[in-house]
Amino acid sequence: MAIDAGSRRHIAVPVFLLAAVLLLHQVYAEVIQSDGCDLFQGSWVFDDSYPLYDTSSCPFIGSGFDCQKNGRPDKQYLKYRWMPDGCDLPRFNGGDFLERFRGKRIMFVGDSLSYNMWESLTCMLHIAIPNSNYTLVQRGQLSTFSFPDYGISIMMLKNGFLVDVVVASVGRVLKLNSITRGNMWKGVDVLIFNSYHWWTHTGRFQTWDYFQVGTKLYKDMDHMEAYKIALTTWANWIESNIDPSKTRVFFQGVSATHSYGGEWGDPKAKDCYGQTQPLDGSTYPGGIHPGEAIVKSVTSNTTKKVYLLDITLLTQLRKDGHPSVYAGGGPSLLDCSHWCLAGVPDTWNQLLYASLLPE
Repeated sequence: MAIDAGSRRHIAVPVFLLAAVLLLHQVYAEVIQSDGCDLFQGSWVFDDSYPLYDTSSCPFIGSGFDCQKNGRPDKQYLKYRWMPDGCDLPRFNGGDFLERFRGKRIMFVGDSLSYNMWESLTCMLHIAIPNSNYTLVQRGQLSTFSFPDYGISIMMLKNGFLVDVVVASVGRVLKLNSITRGNMWKGVDVLIFNSYHWWTHTGRFQTWDYFQVGTKLYKDMDHMEAYKIALTTWANWIESNIDPSKTRVFFQGVSATHSYGGEWGDPKAKDCYGQTQPLDGSTYPGGIHPGEAIVKSVTSNTTKKVYLLDITLLTQLRKDGHPSVYAGGGPSLLDCSHWCLAGVPDTWNQLLYASLLPE
């Protein structure tokens, strides 16, 4: 949501009418801030009213994200709220969200970090109306969480590259200029895309054998160069296929990992294990994230508006928010990429909510 207090006009109205308007639109008032407020620049502050929910109220939360259920002993990481510099982020209102998007379809498209955000949103909505029916259907790569009483569907489509991966005679080919499965993205009211982490994989974790650019195959190339080509292909698809008067398009942004303490000024910390507090302040010692500039460059050059949920800094500051060894796979499985729920992805959905409020 664009924050622009300078455009407000002062109109004389009866006091009782003004009070009624303020009551009916209290959600809007929380996001009317000073000119130029950047919701993505700020710091984490302790707030004892957090977390926004208890995962025990959401039985559909994946075991890999439910850190408390998996034995994480500390709870302070649950108590932090994102506070932008110079303005406030509105507290998420699930009932309001459901009313606004009654009869609508919302789709997340991306990797397991999209899944992280999708599960957060479904839980935040469920606890707002705990006695309302819901359905959860999984078909192939598509998961659909619906609230029949509101006619709203919150979908998650697994697609970590956005561009095509095909099996050819030479092996698995990542086609950087090709999107042939985009039909599933059409006709949706809100699209939230994400792609980054799969592009960083190497060795046995890499899920392709060749890159293809145009008609040429490459056994290897710079992964960030490939990422930029693919993201540009995605942006061109948006330009050609999306009507912005019917569909709002978001890009989730690049979520930080914490695999080496030297990046945040603590060389004694091997990784995210044992971290219990965020970094203080609003700067990250490790500098600019390698994927961040690419995402900003591509999304800012689209003629059809793509709203960037610029989550990089706020995730860089949360070295404490990962499952670490509490992802359900035992002490041998260390996860410093995904996020505990409740936790950091709830803020991503607060930012999504704020951006969807009327300007």
